[in-house]
Amino acid sequence: MKKTTLLILFATFIFGCSKDRFNNDNPFLPNYNFSIDLNTNLPIYASLKFTGNAVKAFPANGPSRGIIVFNNGSGFNAFDGACPNQALTTCSTLNISGSNANCPCNSENYNLFTGQSPGQQYELKRYRVEVNGDVVRVFN
Repeated sequence: MKKTTLLILFATFIFGCSKDRFNNDNPFLPNYNFSIDLNTNLPIYASLKFTGNAVKAFPANGPSRGIIVFNNGSGFNAFDGACPNQALTTCSTLNISGSNANCPCNSENYNLFTGQSPGQQYELKRYRVEVNGDVVRVFN
């Protein structure tokens, strides 16, 4: 009995304390394995050096609607460029509007600081971000 209890506690500790847990499951948006490096010294990504700015990028083998990368002041957020509460259609591409992303299908605004929109079931699909000097790496 003691061995079983000890084994359960050990397994809970090992599997329950991972800081790399990352859940971006959304039934409307497929999962992609991709990686893209955005060099903020290049003119196309230079606006990312300033808080509150966002850019859209299109990684190879990534989301068909691209990704949105946003400087939140203390780091970067990266989101799928498709509306999270809509099936992929011609209107489901998010538009950047200041610190929000707008879905033309239902006129919902998603906050790029949090990825949320009040009253919506799914928040923006988030991707991992690493920063190395002037390069912002986004991956899944």
